[in-house]
Amino acid sequence: PLAHYRNMELDDLILKCGGIPTVIAAIAGLLAPLTVTGMDTVYSLHSRFMHHLENNPELDGLQDLLRWMHSIILNPPDFLKPCIFYLSIFPRGCYIRRRRLLRRWIAEGYSKESVDRNAEENAESFFSELVQLSIFKQLGTSASTRVGFYQVNSFIRAYIISRSTEENLVFELAAGRALNTPSRGRHLVILENWDRDRILYERMHFSRLWSLTVFGKWESFFISKTMKLLRVLDLEDAQGVTDNDLHMMVKLLRHLKFLSLRGCHEICHLPRSLGELRQLQTLDVRQTSIVTIPVSITELQKLQYIRAGLTIHVASAVPSNSWFCRRPHLVGVKVPSGIGKLTALHTLGVIDVAASGRVAIIKELRKLTQLRKLGASGINKYNGKGFITAISAHVHLESLSVHLDQDNKGCLDDISLPWENLQSLKLYGLGDKLPQPRSQFTRLRKLALEMDTLMQNDIDFLANLPELCILRLRVKQQLQGGRLHFYAEMSGEQLDTFEKVKILEIACCTSELHVTFGSKSMQNLELLTLDYTSASYQLAGLKNLFELKHVLLKGTNDEAFRAEFASHLASHPRQPVVKLEALPRSS
Repeated sequence: PLAHYRNMELDDLILKCGGIPTVIAAIAGLLAPLTVTGMDTVYSLHSRFMHHLENNPELDGLQDLLRWMHSIILNPPDFLKPCIFYLSIFPRGCYIRRRRLLRRWIAEGYSKESVDRNAEENAESFFSELVQLSIFKQLGTSASTRVGFYQVNSFIRAYIISRSTEENLVFELAAGRALNTPSRGRHLVILENWDRDRILYERMHFSRLWSLTVFGKWESFFISKTMKLLRVLDLEDAQGVTDNDLHMMVKLLRHLKFLSLRGCHEICHLPRSLGELRQLQTLDVRQTSIVTIPVSITELQKLQYIRAGLTIHVASAVPSNSWFCRRPHLVGVKVPSGIGKLTALHTLGVIDVAASGRVAIIKELRKLTQLRKLGASGINKYNGKGFITAISAHVHLESLSVHLDQDNKGCLDDISLPWENLQSLKLYGLGDKLPQPRSQFTRLRKLALEMDTLMQNDIDFLANLPELCILRLRVKQQLQGGRLHFYAEMSGEQLDTFEKVKILEIACCTSELHVTFGSKSMQNLELLTLDYTSASYQLAGLKNLFELKHVLLKGTNDEAFRAEFASHLASHPRQPVVKLEALPRSS
């Protein structure tokens, strides 16, 4: 039986099947009758997985599936094929941020500007096609992931690798990987389990290398002066990268178009020589210790995308075990005067408006007319009006995130926000008043609000946003009357409200919050998240949420409570899955 051979190799083999029942059944059928030679067959299948599936007559039942794979991977439209093969760069099971992949495609030249769309829009289109082909699966509804993360199906990835290896596109340094000849692949990937053999590494040829991606521990010898053509350097979440390493990267890799140091916490400064990277399009330094962007960045006329800032947890006056005591707070970076010269910028944030100089930064923001995504912190009563005025004429702005300074909760109360073109809006640190729109907007799809108090009239206003899909509400002090009603009535009849909302998250500090879902409200809700760290909830009308698939209970690990909650949904037609997400331990 299969259980006799269960070990790491067999587990790995099962994972390679990508959860596809026909593949799992075919492999199980091949192994089931084997005894003494069973493990030899497992090892052989593991090492030459696709070769066996395509050539073993006992697996002939998979030929239709393999023909389908061949058609979508080897015979897609010309513009899509390099994007598919590029996926073999990411290890099996890797969580891939959509924006990370799109920006890499653009840097590699796989997505370019066309007559009717820019490179970013084309990349979004390519990505959507891969999702439609089931090459990706989205990981947006689990407890440990967020919307925007994807995984490549393991079976499809194995097929891609079997073909990309033939074309010598991607070379992977991993445990157990023999290096008989120096690699001449265009894309080098260093996995976490590789032993960092410097002698072996320096035998390799890097003159044709276009991208270097490192998972796990960084070593200074990974950068070579022979990497003359390197366009992409992706060190997201790599450990041990220092300011000295970054200085050498900038010195030696002058043709970089994509540089990601996201999650490299030991990086504190961007070197003045950064301005020498004249081809740079993407700079991602989120979750580093960088607090200031150097003046030399204003020389990078091709720069389109800057992501910076650090998420920390700030203390508040509410009980120590609550989410609001540990709430994530984005600390922005100080940007230099002259940032307005970067007229190609379409993504910028998080910038600290207060630290960057009230008059100077507002003047610079006016010049960045191509901005589509902007994140700002340090908004207060001295700069709030000027900040909103500076961006009000930016007709391309689709995503805006604003973090108010402490003790400045009402600084946007009397200011009309330019919401009409926004698709995503996040407002953190409000008091008891929701800033009014400049005009009735119709495009908003994602809204996150952090307020002291949320009034029912604000909920009524939100109920009629026609395109709203994601709503996150975090209230620090109290909801009016301790009640939250997601419904509206006219002449005694309930109205259709929150019609397109699929994701709802509620967090508050009320000892007991009564939440009611009307019979015609949130008819398309799929994910409901409730934060129990400092609140309890009395819920009414869950049966009206006909499309509900997932319920996430945050701030608790009480399995008995989860089971009791699930029992109340036993008669729900969708049988929603109820999960727990405990509050992380403080370090």
